[in-house]
Amino acid sequence: MSCQPTVLIQVASFAGALMVLIAYAGHQMGWMRSASPIHNILNAAGSGILGYIALRPFQLGFVVMECSWVLLSIWALWKHRRKHASSQKA
Repeated sequence: MSCQPTVLIQVASFAGALMVLIAYAGHQMGWMRSASPIHNILNAAGSGILGYIALRPFQLGFVVMECSWVLLSIWALWKHRRKHASSQKA
């Protein structure tokens, strides 16, 4: 069995990295706020893909970084939704 990544894994990792980079560049260039849902969705999805890929072969540093990134992005989405829901009630 070969240790070479399959084309599908390469495409998925490229897509994941691209999502994270789009979110980062969007924030740095002022195209999107870091608290915006699209920013956090891109971060969560991209990091989730990269974190999953980092499981085989297991790479502890990447797994910790990507899983933390996913959790922080989901937390930011939850915080945004909660804030938006409470402002609708007021």
